Amino acid sequence: MITRSLPRIGVWVRPAADPMTRSLRGLDWLNFFVANFQTGFGPFISVYLTGVGWTQGAIGAALSAGTVAGMVSQVPGGILVDAVRSKRAAAAAAILAIMASALLIALWPALLPIALAEVLHAFASSILGPAIAALSLALVGHGAFGERLGRNARYLAIGNAFAAGLMGTFGYYVGERAVFLLTAALGIPALAAIEMIRNADLSSSKIQPRPAAAPKPETTGWSWRFLKDRRLLAYAACASLFQLANAAMLPIAAGMVTKRAGSEASLVIAACIVAPQAVTAVISPWVGRVAEGWGRKPILLLGFGVLPIRGMLFAGIADPYLMVLIQLLDGLSAAALGVLTPLIVADITRDAGGYTTALGVVGLAIGGGATLSTTAAGLIADHLGSGAAFLGLAAVGLCATLLVGTLMPETRPREVTPRL
Repeated sequence: MITRSLPRIGVWVRPAADPMTRSLRGLDWLNFFVANFQTGFGPFISVYLTGVGWTQGAIGAALSAGTVAGMVSQVPGGILVDAVRSKRAAAAAAILAIMASALLIALWPALLPIALAEVLHAFASSILGPAIAALSLALVGHGAFGERLGRNARYLAIGNAFAAGLMGTFGYYVGERAVFLLTAALGIPALAAIEMIRNADLSSSKIQPRPAAAPKPETTGWSWRFLKDRRLLAYAACASLFQLANAAMLPIAAGMVTKRAGSEASLVIAACIVAPQAVTAVISPWVGRVAEGWGRKPILLLGFGVLPIRGMLFAGIADPYLMVLIQLLDGLSAAALGVLTPLIVADITRDAGGYTTALGVVGLAIGGGATLSTTAAGLIADHLGSGAAFLGLAAVGLCATLLVGTLMPETRPREVTPRL
């Protein structure tokens, strides 16, 4: 029998690839390579600047400029992504800006260029994250968005773990400056991944509309309509409290490991970073599927609920190697919040519009909580000890979990058909 893949007898022709499959694969690689080059802006900066003679005070000042810029730019970045017609162009421009900031760090390690690079990176990241979320929603629609976000989170986690090892190797064998040259170079395959995403697939995506009884609101003022939605305000408060409890846990644990593990401290800390990424990579697609079937709130409670447990375990266990096992719980929280934050915001803004602007508002709340976390927990650890700091963080995490249980409503639309 002659099939469609055999137009001529004796000659096999490879079937044409589905264009949508190519776009979705491009989104996979975009997440992977974005995680790759964003990893370069982590602890490697401090190591590099220390190596070229910077004091800790100067390093802190330069990094603080990036932290402040990151918080300030969350909402403007979301507004910009909402406003521009081409989300692909927004993502590409952000990647180019991040590549430029990496080159600034590598080539001009002086205070003004480094501070400028940190600010540029912060603003570009505030555009890139919402742009990827918007591209994901445009490709798959609301009905499959949870599963897509789970896949995004998997590739981000794999990219983070891969890049940490690759950049550590480059820093050890070539030099710390090479880490940032590599960071800039990794932006090139990220741009190629954007080219794999076809505009035709974005324009033809089937984003599920609301029933006809609920007409779409007028465009005027849509960007701020979501601020009247109690669900968004509740989630922003919960996410801010979560980060207030979460952000300082690993830095304080790293300080304890450094004192107790001696020469093996770097290995243990690296394991504390990579192990949760492996958990996130494994379970994120499951989180996305289950969130569509069970609803958002059960998974949200699970992700929040392990946070106070983690804090109490850190407070009571001194063995550095057991801390690696405790840190595995962070992978569960990261998968839950990484998938559910853009998914819940999409639920809330489905009628009102302003999706990436609302993401920026939630990002601002998360950034504020993380900033306060490291400062407050550091002061507690200095005056009362690390155990007291962990117990305090666990108490805040418990409050956040209770707030989710009592204040946060379910946001999954009733008409969405579960895909399990």
